[in-house]
Amino acid sequence: MASTLRDTGARFEMDEQGLTAFADYRRAGDRILIDHVESPPPLRGTGASGRLMEALSAEIRSRGLQITPVCSYAAAWLRRSETYRTLLD
Repeated sequence: MASTLRDTGARFEMDEQGLTAFADYRRAGDRILIDHVESPPPLRGTGASGRLMEALSAEIRSRGLQITPVCSYAAAWLRRSETYRTLLD
């Protein structure tokens, strides 16, 4: 079961199975630049990174911001998302 999204100010984090998936980011004006998304090896292939992206995208939308994905995973996930692709700048 996934935990609640945490925002450290430089990283979004979510815990699953005692492990933490994360997305490093920077803020630039009204944009969040997602530099890197990663799940620990035991969580890979379980959808943990996708759940993280969904939660952080909802949070970013609630703040009225846009996303600039530097990370190729984040870019691909956002392009595929019917719900959140409008956050791409």
